[in-house]
Amino acid sequence: MHSHDATLGLYVSVPFCRQKCTFCNFASDAFPPARMAAYVDRLVAEIEASRDFAAQHQLIVPQRVDSVFLGGGTPSLLEPEQMARVFAALRATYPMEQDAEVTVEAAPGQIPDDLLDVLLRSGVNRVSLGVQSFVDAESRAVGRVHTGDACLAELKRLRAAGIRNLNVDLIAGLPHQTAASWSHSLKTAIDSGVEHVSVYMLEVDEDSRLGRELIGPGVRYGAHAAPTDSLVADLYAQACETFDAVGLSQYEISNFARAGYASRHNLKYWKRDAYLGFGLDAHSMLRAQSDGRASRFANGDELNPYIAGNEDVEVEHIEMLGEWEESIFLGLRLIEGVSIAELQWPFPAPWLDAFVERVQSLQRDGLMRLDDGRAMLTQQGRIVSSSIFGELLADEPAVA
Repeated sequence: MHSHDATLGLYVSVPFCRQKCTFCNFASDAFPPARMAAYVDRLVAEIEASRDFAAQHQLIVPQRVDSVFLGGGTPSLLEPEQMARVFAALRATYPMEQDAEVTVEAAPGQIPDDLLDVLLRSGVNRVSLGVQSFVDAESRAVGRVHTGDACLAELKRLRAAGIRNLNVDLIAGLPHQTAASWSHSLKTAIDSGVEHVSVYMLEVDEDSRLGRELIGPGVRYGAHAAPTDSLVADLYAQACETFDAVGLSQYEISNFARAGYASRHNLKYWKRDAYLGFGLDAHSMLRAQSDGRASRFANGDELNPYIAGNEDVEVEHIEMLGEWEESIFLGLRLIEGVSIAELQWPFPAPWLDAFVERVQSLQRDGLMRLDDGRAMLTQQGRIVSSSIFGELLADEPAVA
């Protein structure tokens, strides 16, 4: 059994939005209330049946749940009684640790008082706000309906209600964004006193409205005003330096936290710990009873088939090569990198030797470094991490 799998994380997908952002290609959208009610019915049924599903596929389900994350979409669009039903199903099926980290994603201004009461009673102690930018023109350009002042007011309201762990999401690369406007968003986030900030470099998918316009091109969604790739890289570097200077330490490519506030739930993904996902397009990873190897499975991303409950979920048993690749490209997302010693036990020595040789080559290019038995990306390497992962895993390793 994987050393980190003493605890389990739970993820719940709530794919509803008041308005879909122009850059979004997630399995989320604006749906009528009737669809939301049917979705919650299906979601609760899936949660209640999940232990039987794991037993049927001979998967290990850790008994201790220490993190829960409701993401989307905008989970705060659920009605209070619907939210209460979801948490009741989770707690009845998976008793949670008293100090579990329980996170709900929300859009600023979209957590009504009665829902906030339910969240607090349900044990929610962390809220992640999809701010994206504290500059109103940048928010409007991608279909966000809130203002910077509304975001700050929401943070103060949540703090007053007793939420002691707050995250804001920011995006580098929005239309109309400049170094000066980005500096304003960074400073505003810092001044707000939040414990955690996630910074994403805008990735425009061709299936999003913004992506189709970039290919088009057009002007409706602000694609013509999007910063260049080099500027986006500079904005990312600026965020790293700015946050580090005030104690928001970077612990993962996109994530910064004050001491003790790194996201316990998200760390499970990067460390390949056990987690179960429920709802539309939700992914899970548990370990097989037979050999302890990771097994992954996921729900589909079409709403109607999910609600109908007629999808066949396939469990993929990850072989050694897959485990190796995951250990590299997920572990290197962390600032602490991957431990060479921890790779020695489960994987063949020739694989590790070839990996270290490639890391040394990338070190000469200033993209990686070896430090105290760990391989890690440099800041420049984190900016081009996808290409580095491709280089590290370019050839299938052979066992001598």
